[in-house]
Amino acid sequence: MMNDRIFTVPNLISVLRLLCIPLFVWVLFGAENRSAAAILLAVLGATDWVDGWVARRFNQTSELGKILDPTADRLLLIVSIPSLIIDGSIPLWFALLALIRELLVGGATVSLALIGARRIDVLWWGKTGTFAMLFAVPSFLAGESTISISDFFAVLAYISGIPGLFISWLAAFMYIPLASEALREIRDKKQLGH
Repeated sequence: MMNDRIFTVPNLISVLRLLCIPLFVWVLFGAENRSAAAILLAVLGATDWVDGWVARRFNQTSELGKILDPTADRLLLIVSIPSLIIDGSIPLWFALLALIRELLVGGATVSLALIGARRIDVLWWGKTGTFAMLFAVPSFLAGESTISISDFFAVLAYISGIPGLFISWLAAFMYIPLASEALREIRDKKQLGH
């Protein structure tokens, strides 16, 4: 059951994830510690699953959470992917395909909100693609770090990244008819108002 509570554990987790994004950047570039940055990024990605599980398990789903959680996911990828490009620890072709997708979906989401369209819920395919990407991106970084099993992570990055990239783009195309419907609803409301 949905509620309009703001102060819930899942929302707190999402806010903490957002606050840790600058910390990730500092650990990678300020402290120059790829291993610690990869671990932090992996934890921030894993907590995406944790906050969803807590919300469902303890009936703490909220309208705010439905906005905060995907926002945290998107910002995490939009910040971490260029960081890894600068660091040189992710293949450029992979990074650009992932980043373009995140910017397109994020831009469309913000544009719809600005014109007053109803919010489109995250699709299962979108969540699955994001989850795989949140595995892949820290794995690329760990694969280039001093972590003892860096070779394992270098392989895991592609095992989770290639399907994640495909599923993410598939989901992006699945949002198009939903966005069109939301735009149509706005147009119909304006016509009824005149």
